[in-house]
Amino acid sequence: MRRSILILSLAMITLTSTTSCGSKKKIAELEAKNKEIQDLLNSATIKLNTCLAEKDGMANRIEDLKKNNSDLINTRDQITTLSSKGAANLEKSLESLKEKDLKINRLQDALTRKDSVTIALVSSIKRAVGVNDPDIEVNVEKGVVYISIADKLLFKSGSYDVTDRAKEILGKVAKIVQDKPDFECMVEGHTDNVPIKNAVLVDNWDLSVKRATSIVRILQKDFGIDPKRLVASGRGEYIPLDSNTSPEGRAKNRRTRILVLPKIDQFYDMIEKEMKNQTK
Repeated sequence: MRRSILILSLAMITLTSTTSCGSKKKIAELEAKNKEIQDLLNSATIKLNTCLAEKDGMANRIEDLKKNNSDLINTRDQITTLSSKGAANLEKSLESLKEKDLKINRLQDALTRKDSVTIALVSSIKRAVGVNDPDIEVNVEKGVVYISIADKLLFKSGSYDVTDRAKEILGKVAKIVQDKPDFECMVEGHTDNVPIKNAVLVDNWDLSVKRATSIVRILQKDFGIDPKRLVASGRGEYIPLDSNTSPEGRAKNRRTRILVLPKIDQFYDMIEKEMKNQTK
């Protein structure tokens, strides 16, 4: 009996020992497997977080791209609109340039015609009055033809009575004016600065005006020039050609100028209108 009990006890100890060893091994395997699974889980978690972050980044990028695409579309539409407006503005600018070119050409034509008339007039006057006389000068200043006649050919000293020699010269000028009904005459009297005063004349200015008036009356009465085409003016001593300190200078300053003015009002009117249009 004791022997049986002893055998049974040994068998139980052996079984318990074997079972204990198997359990430890199994636990170790399970722990190792658990660790492996945990590592895999950690790795998967990291990858998942990374993917989530990349997803968020891609989502933001997509939003940015959508916004940029929308901006590009708007910009394209704006450029298209601007291009259309630019084309329209360019066309308007070209039309404006064409109009300005036409206006400039008209102005140039008017000025050319005016210059042609002036040159022809100068040639006619020089042939008529004789350019070899040193006391008679014919020139052009600022588009106006001037006939300058020395005082000694027209008047006696201190007088405004016209001499016979003066009437001969004035007759030649009058013939040119008569032949050209579109011309006007303005007579300017000039004196030196030597004071003059008598029962008739107040000063040199008065003398210069009366001399101009005397010549205008002769052109009207003796040569039949329409008085509406005549202007009398006196400049006195205030526009000298030379110094009044010498007899020669004073003689040069005593003169009468006849301004022959072509009536080209239509040219001037056109020029004024075109210039006004240029400023609009």
